[in-house]
Amino acid sequence: MNEKIDHKKELKHLYRPSKKDPEIIEVPEMNFLMVDGKGDPNTAKVYSEAVSVLYSLAYSIKFNVKKTTGVNYSVMPLEGLWWVEDMHDFSTDNKEDWLWTMMIMQPDLVTPEIVEENRQAVIKKKSLPKLEDIYFQPYNESLSVQLMHIGPYADEAPNISRMHQYAFDRGYKRAGKHHEIYLNDPNRTAPEKLKTVLRQPISKD
Repeated sequence: MNEKIDHKKELKHLYRPSKKDPEIIEVPEMNFLMVDGKGDPNTAKVYSEAVSVLYSLAYSIKFNVKKTTGVNYSVMPLEGLWWVEDMHDFSTDNKEDWLWTMMIMQPDLVTPEIVEENRQAVIKKKSLPKLEDIYFQPYNESLSVQLMHIGPYADEAPNISRMHQYAFDRGYKRAGKHHEIYLNDPNRTAPEKLKTVLRQPISKD
């Protein structure tokens, strides 16, 4: 068996939205490896450690699944939920107060038992801070508005505002945490070419 799965293609409507116009979509529940933290992602050591352990565990699971089942799939991109205790105070100028959850989506065939087995395998090979802090659980955003941002992360604000206004004009309000999906490695991609999915859960309640 040599099955190849590319969830970015299968879920194109979630991972390749329009860069021209915001759109309202229904996001299904999916399973994620997740790790929480606080602080400026540009300077906080805890952030870089969190991203490192997420990828280490995600790749361990991928190779284990391929070895045991023959199913070969691409590791999904890094995603992030961003917020502050009072969202009225959320500001790109005060990143030290940002709370975040970094996460990587997992295929349906990945179980809690597989996650724990691979966590222990990684622990035996590497001493990685925050590895024990990773958790595995479903995340359901349901109704959301999204838009593709092209360019540096620091230039996202106008597109985020445009996305929010699109929802407001149609009678919706924000109903969850700001969500970003990073489709490129910022260490290998020029800032002006970075692709980031911007997403915001919404409701009419």
